[in-house]
Amino acid sequence: MPTRSANEIVAALGSEQARRDPMPLFAELHRIGPVCRLTPGSSPYSFVINGYDAAQEALKDPRFHRLLTADPDPQDAVLRRLGGSMMFRNEPDHLRMRKVFQAVLTPRRLTGFEPVVEALTSELLEDMAKAGANRQVVEFTDFAYRLPITVIATFLGIPRSDVGWFKDRTQRIDDYLDLGGKSPAKLAAANQSADELNDYYAQMIAERRLRPRDDLVGSLVHALDSGTSGIDEQELIDNLLVLVNASFVTTMNLLTNGLELLLAEPHLVDAIRNDPELAANSVEEILRHQSSVQLISRKASTDLELAGQTIPEGSWVLILPGAANRDPAKHPDAGTFDPGRDDLQHLSFGAGPFFCVGAALARMEGRAAFGQLFGRFPKMQLAGPPERSHSLLLRGHRSMPIRLG
Repeated sequence: MPTRSANEIVAALGSEQARRDPMPLFAELHRIGPVCRLTPGSSPYSFVINGYDAAQEALKDPRFHRLLTADPDPQDAVLRRLGGSMMFRNEPDHLRMRKVFQAVLTPRRLTGFEPVVEALTSELLEDMAKAGANRQVVEFTDFAYRLPITVIATFLGIPRSDVGWFKDRTQRIDDYLDLGGKSPAKLAAANQSADELNDYYAQMIAERRLRPRDDLVGSLVHALDSGTSGIDEQELIDNLLVLVNASFVTTMNLLTNGLELLLAEPHLVDAIRNDPELAANSVEEILRHQSSVQLISRKASTDLELAGQTIPEGSWVLILPGAANRDPAKHPDAGTFDPGRDDLQHLSFGAGPFFCVGAALARMEGRAAFGQLFGRFPKMQLAGPPERSHSLLLRGHRSMPIRLG
C-alpha cells in the first residue's frame, strides 16, 4: 500500500472506520514524524502533532493558545460558556481561575472523599446486580454514566434526582465540539443546552446564598461573595458547566474502554479480583491505551520551533493525545494493553499548567469501579459486541451489553 500523506491521513480521521478505530491512522502518522505539516487550505489546521515528546511540549507551552478566547458571536451561547471557563482560557485568566478551584479541590478534601466514592460504587453495583438478576442482559454504559455523574453531583452538592437531566445536554455540546460537528442544527442544540445548564447553575448559586451548605459549590459561592475568589459569578457558572461535563463524560469512557480491554484478558481480571490494588495500574494503562480525549486544538501565539518544525504565528495545530500515547518511541509495543509495563506515562489528562484539575477524582473512580467490579461479578462477560460512539473527539461507547454471571 502506498504511503499516504499527512493530509490524506488527517482527512481520513473523519471516516466511519476511523471513528471506530483511529489507531491504524495514528501509526501512519508516526511513520511520517512527530509533527506533520499539512498543505495550506486542506484543513483548518496547519500541523498535526502525534509524537509523545512533541505533544507533551506543546501541551505545556503557554505560547500555544487555546482557541475559544476571542469574543464569540453573542448568539453562540455554547461558545460563550466554554470560552468563559479555565479550560479554554489562556494566561493570566487560566491561572486566576485555576487557583480558585485548586483552593477547594485540596488533596485533603479529595482523600476524605475516597470512602464516599467507594460507597457510591458499591451502591451502584448493587443496582446493576438487581437489573442483571437471572442472567438478564444489562447495559454497562448505564453504570459507566451513573458512577461519575453521581460522584461529581455528590461532590458539588447537586441533588441525585437531577443527575439524569445532564446526560442529553452535555451530549449535545460534545456532538457540536466533535470533528465535523459544526452544523447549524448541532450548534442550535448545543446553544440550547448551554443556556439550560447556565440557568441550572445560576439557580444553584442562588440557593447556596439562601441556604449555605458545606459542599464544593457552597465553598465556591462563599469565596465569591467574600471577595476572595478572584472570579465573578458568570465565570463560576461557566467553570461549573465545563467541570461537570468533563468530569463525567471522560470517566464514563475510561470505564467502558477499560472493561472492554480487561474482559479480553481474563488473567488480568483474575489478578484484579485477587488483588484490587492492581486496579490502579490498570487505570493508567487504560488511559494510555485508549485515551478518553483524542483531539486537542491549539493556536501558535508566536513563531515556534517544535520537533524540528517551524510553526508560524497564527498556525492552528491539532494535538492527538491518543496517538502520542501510542508513540513507539515512547512506549515499545505501544499497541499492546499491558498494565505491568515499566512506563505507564500518558497525556490523557494533558500536561503542565493545563493538567486536568479532576484527574485525581477520575483515577479514584476508576480504581473503585475496577477494584470492586470483578470481585462482585466474577463471571461477568460481554453479551454482544460493544458499539463505539460516533465521536472522534471523545473515545468511548454507545452500548456495551453484559451479563453478570
